[in-house]
Amino acid sequence: MGIFKIEGGHQLKGSIQPQGAKNEALQILCAVLLTPEKVTINNIPDIVDVNKLIGLLKKLGVKTEKLSRGSYSFQADALDLNYLESDAFKEDGRGLRGSIMIVGPLLARFGKGYIPKPGGDKIGRRRLDTHFEGLIKLGAKFGYSREEQFYGVEAKKLKGTYMLLEEASVTGTANIVMAAVLADGRTTIYNAACEPYLQQLCKMLNRMGARISGVGSNMLVIDGVETLGGTDHTMLPDMIEIGSWIGLAAMTKSELTITNVSWDDLGLIPNVFRKLGITVEKQGDNIHIPAHTDGYEIQSFIDGSILTIADAPWPGFTPDLLSIVLVVATQARGSVLIHQKMFESRLFFVDKLIDMGAKIILCDPHRATVIGHDFKSTLKAMTMTSPDIRAGISLLIAALSAKGTSIIQNIEQIDRGYESIDERLRAIGAHIERVE
Repeated sequence: MGIFKIEGGHQLKGSIQPQGAKNEALQILCAVLLTPEKVTINNIPDIVDVNKLIGLLKKLGVKTEKLSRGSYSFQADALDLNYLESDAFKEDGRGLRGSIMIVGPLLARFGKGYIPKPGGDKIGRRRLDTHFEGLIKLGAKFGYSREEQFYGVEAKKLKGTYMLLEEASVTGTANIVMAAVLADGRTTIYNAACEPYLQQLCKMLNRMGARISGVGSNMLVIDGVETLGGTDHTMLPDMIEIGSWIGLAAMTKSELTITNVSWDDLGLIPNVFRKLGITVEKQGDNIHIPAHTDGYEIQSFIDGSILTIADAPWPGFTPDLLSIVLVVATQARGSVLIHQKMFESRLFFVDKLIDMGAKIILCDPHRATVIGHDFKSTLKAMTMTSPDIRAGISLLIAALSAKGTSIIQNIEQIDRGYESIDERLRAIGAHIERVE
């Protein structure tokens, strides 16, 4: 198990380009199962979770060719469906949360889809009900082995229907959409997720021959087709990484330029950081963060009450960036209430920040109040363990701003979501070393 050794307190400078979007990649890669024709995907991030999914597709029989850095072709014209019921699949699928999204495409094209109960971050319960309830409404029969924790859905032919989702689950919506594109008749999904990554999936499927309307809204209408063809697709930059670099620049008082950010797909992210007092400048399709040598001040609400930043389904603020916002607030002027609504364990890393000297009150599993230091008291370096991807990058940012040398253990969690992060940070002046 590797560690990061970080000497904090150094200003950074330069430009950094975000990787391809992890959360989009997990959807898009599963969509290659919908056609026997070749699909080429560009800007794929070279990270653990994505590489695990590519490996899973290979074992399923998808012909995979790496064309260049970040670009692959996939062809699912001779799948080994017996693999889905093997012990090897039950082990492979369990190690990756995103593997759940192979179920919809396999069900639609081959009449059956199986998956072991998937793993992923330990950030609280993430139910699979939306996925399977949607597939059942399309006509699938559902089965579950409690002993093996193994799910299955089967159907001779899916039939379009109307459904109102109980939650606007991104992966749940993606799974249902990928099943519905090959169903008989029309499917209407109300309260559908409408994140940019889901929009990207729908646009890709339409290029493959699907008939999806309402893309970008919370009501998708899908007229099923008989078959889908191949296509080329380029993924968006990762908005979570973009937010991470904004936070890093502010916390280290560094001047950074984040390049090729796809501004139109960032939603509320720039404005939320501006509410923390951070200057976020638009320069073409880049973000420029000047050095905040005089710090940054948190805004209040119009009536003077304490600012609250909470997560919400798109176009609300993404829950994946709340931990970054929390860390950035530790050195702001003023106070802020962070409300993590979706996951009950995601704020449980704040004890490490408190040990570093941050002033944080954990009100309950979902809320934390942060009283900023205004850089009058720097965070202290320490040894800590990364509990999940987003907490890991937040602790890394804290360590880069702290005086002294910090050690972060369990960095495999960070590697699951961030490509070659130590190399990229060293390129802009960070003092970070990976020790195996």
